[in-house]
Amino acid sequence: MQPVECATCGNQVLCEKFSPAHTSVQWTAEAGVVCTEFRGRVAAGGTSARIRTCRSLRASIDRAVADGSLTAETPDGPAQEAADA
Repeated sequence: MQPVECATCGNQVLCEKFSPAHTSVQWTAEAGVVCTEFRGRVAAGGTSARIRTCRSLRASIDRAVADGSLTAETPDGPAQEAADA
């Protein structure tokens, strides 16, 4: 997993991609406090465990993919789709 920092709030998560369409995100406990979108949903009575993502973090992950700092890889190496792109 590779660290990705949200450009909006600075929350850092761990991400991995096994293909261009697949992104796995490991959230930290601080997400409910640091992320403004999470904080708002939690304050409204939701739980952070039910929140799939936030728009700002999604945009930060997309930028990391575009600039090459987050790449699609399988346990055996670069994903075929990423290698062909």
